[in-house]
Amino acid sequence: MSTALVTDLTIFVLALLVGVEVIGKVPATLHTPLMSAANSIHGIVLVGALLIGLTADNAVGYILAFVAAFFAAANVVGGYVVTGRMLKMFRRKAPAPPAVPAGPAASAGPAAGETSASANGRPA
Repeated sequence: MSTALVTDLTIFVLALLVGVEVIGKVPATLHTPLMSAANSIHGIVLVGALLIGLTADNAVGYILAFVAAFFAAANVVGGYVVTGRMLKMFRRKAPAPPAVPAGPAASAGPAAGETSASANGRPA
């Protein structure tokens, strides 16, 4: 392994550890704004993956561009789904319709298919 590869892998692993530590400390009230920022970042990653796919000249480059575009697109879609669900929790619920009073005052006449005693001439 070359020195440049070891350096790049070290930076990648350290970035992963720092990212996990930072995201783990985010309070719930800041999660939705953080997801909005993450969605924009993943959108930029998606554009970058597509640009890499355009400049690739071998099979490995095409495969890496496809994998990067797939994961970036999955993150964008998943981020919007999670953000939508979180925002739905904060919507006001519609008030319940007023209750209809039950009893003789509520019925204005016989229901459909029913006949009253006076209409058919028989006592009830």
